[in-house]
Amino acid sequence: MGVNAPRPAAGGWISTGLHWQDGRPLLSAVHGHRRHERVAEPGTPVGWLLAGPRRCTGAWLPGATERTPCPHHAVIEPDGGAVQCPACQSVDRGLALARDQILDDGRTYRLYLAWFGEGLLKVGLTSEQRGTTRLLEQGALAWTFAARGSLPAVRRAELTVAASGLARERFTGKAKTERWWRHGDAAHRRTVLTDARERAHRLLDGHAVELLPGHPVTDHVALYGLADGAPAAYGQIDALADGAVVAGTLRPPIGRYLLLDQPDDAEPLLLDTRLLTGWTLTPAPGRATAGVTVRPRLRPQEADTQEALF
Repeated sequence: MGVNAPRPAAGGWISTGLHWQDGRPLLSAVHGHRRHERVAEPGTPVGWLLAGPRRCTGAWLPGATERTPCPHHAVIEPDGGAVQCPACQSVDRGLALARDQILDDGRTYRLYLAWFGEGLLKVGLTSEQRGTTRLLEQGALAWTFAARGSLPAVRRAELTVAASGLARERFTGKAKTERWWRHGDAAHRRTVLTDARERAHRLLDGHAVELLPGHPVTDHVALYGLADGAPAAYGQIDALADGAVVAGTLRPPIGRYLLLDQPDDAEPLLLDTRLLTGWTLTPAPGRATAGVTVRPRLRPQEADTQEALF
């Protein structure tokens, strides 16, 4: 995948986007049952020529250690949205968990509190065997674990915290990216999460979960390259199409997002890698980004706090 991708037989490599493994961001693609992965290393030049149709990338089945290819090679909509066909959605383990279709699977889960910016405190759950991967995938700027237990117990704890108004279960990608420009300092993030965990523990008194009062707060702002905030101006890729080229030099990935520096001091481009998922990719060395729909994003102006004269 990318300029150094192997060249498969006819049919090409189909992107499965960006995922995190052992704390590393990996760009991945599949060709039948073959998988190719590369670390999304900052400073790496990439270039991809997209070819359609855009196809379903399969599903995570119960007990599987990797994604199972779509048996139907189904075509999906080219402009984002769902990245799976209805048949794969119906058997995908992750979607079943999100939709409360799995009541208990015997695994231990952890309840987390994640901070995405001022006013964006999220509560969620992740299986203990996945470690911190869920938080990295979501692009959490800072987070802490609050409790652990069985899936039913942790899910009830999640609902209790969300119902209290302390934290929400979901935020849109747009809400998260808008906070990248201003995220305060590490001490503030740590205080917000520590206080929120204490409040959550009071709410969970009597629940059948093990509380984790001493769990540290982990900060990802530097890891994501956001210590100085997002670029003052960048273009967000809103849509891809057959024949498009996506190219640039990687900045540190942020959750599932890639920031790509462009040549000649042009503004960087932000790509939600879910848009890339399902397209057939071939290397495009030396090509410039083309054939994509881009929306300009600008750092919000600081509020004018000076008192008006009249």
